[in-house]
Amino acid sequence: MQEFVPLISGFAVGLGLSAVRPAWRWWLGALLAVGFGVGATVVTGEFATSWGFVLIDIPLVAAAAVCGSLVARRVVRRTPDAR
Repeated sequence: MQEFVPLISGFAVGLGLSAVRPAWRWWLGALLAVGFGVGATVVTGEFATSWGFVLIDIPLVAAAAVCGSLVARRVVRRTPDAR
């Protein structure tokens, strides 16, 4: 249940990254994955047990961001032009 926070935040990051220039996408994605991974560890309270959970949450956010980015690209590709 606690892993929903990094998964949902990562998916949202991926959706948002689709609007960013491709040159900035990787750098901003990495920065946001680290930030949201640490944030997810703190929000869920896992840091009270061990800060090692950060090493689990950061890749979860990054993987979910990749999935969100792929979904955003597919939706944009399938959307008909509004001309």
